[in-house]
Amino acid sequence: MLLEKLNDRSRDIFRRIVDTYLLTGDPVGSRTLSKQINPPLSPASIRNVMADLEESGLIYSPHTSAGRIPTEAGLRLFVDGLLEVGNLSEEERTTIRIKCHESGTRLEDVLDKATGLLSGLSHCASVVVAPKAERPLKHIEFVNLGSGRALVVLVSEGDDVENRIIEIPAGLTPSALIQAGNYLSTRMVGRTFSEARKIIEEELKQHKAELDALTQQVVEQGLAVRTSTDAHDEGTLIVRGQANLLENLEAMEDLEKIRLLFEDLETKKDLVNLLDLAREAEGVRIFIGSENKLFSLSGSSVIASPYMDANNNILGVIGVIGPTRLNYARIIPMVDYTAKVIGNIL
Repeated sequence: MLLEKLNDRSRDIFRRIVDTYLLTGDPVGSRTLSKQINPPLSPASIRNVMADLEESGLIYSPHTSAGRIPTEAGLRLFVDGLLEVGNLSEEERTTIRIKCHESGTRLEDVLDKATGLLSGLSHCASVVVAPKAERPLKHIEFVNLGSGRALVVLVSEGDDVENRIIEIPAGLTPSALIQAGNYLSTRMVGRTFSEARKIIEEELKQHKAELDALTQQVVEQGLAVRTSTDAHDEGTLIVRGQANLLENLEAMEDLEKIRLLFEDLETKKDLVNLLDLAREAEGVRIFIGSENKLFSLSGSSVIASPYMDANNNILGVIGVIGPTRLNYARIIPMVDYTAKVIGNIL
């Protein structure tokens, strides 16, 4: 439902219901609202407005009582159209800035400190996705496995070893496989795979590589396998402050939702994929409840923002996870500012 379809009276009552719910978590009844609205409205008039809001799918009654709380659709409408985002206090800004800088310039340390700060300030769980550190290569080799397959052995600095199996053309000679390995080795050793790939792809495009057709196919196969696995690289996930979610639980129903959320947080691959959606936004992105499959059962919200390097390249995403009854007005600028501080440090 579009906000423009609500008249001033409906909009005011809807906003008050959501504000009260976000503050207390309690359903709001017509008698409570009649004491807040100026000029006054009778409880009967307010009930009529609430009935219209309920019919529109913006509020509902969680129990048999007369009180109402917002639906997820209502929360989305409120966040997109009625929410007045607050400003962080100077003390909060200073705390985030100083604490993050104290951790140094090593990415993992900065992100670890930032997530700890966010969970403490928001009283929720905080998450961050950091890019997987890519180390320069020190060795690459092809091993013929027969039956049209070869093993690619990649050794990075720090002696991390990766083995990838590729298909090789029929009739490829052992010397051609060695030639492909030597070609890649001279361009990859001392560089990260991403850096070397750009150089090699440009050479192949410009036909500068002195390789026969079959050997070039082997080189391209090796690059393609690593590229496809990079696309599914989850990176590093840091989660902090899950215990904060156990505070202020008022019903067993809330406890069950938090239990489901804890299970969701263990599904790290899905969580990384969810946060990767925030990369598509220039600023803060908000996911409410069932808008994402990961938190459809626990009814949780995510507020996330990408952080960037000096060249505006997105490095990762940082955010806060909690119940849909989050203090959006306070946490949105908190996540946004923390992401900017991380970018400035890096």
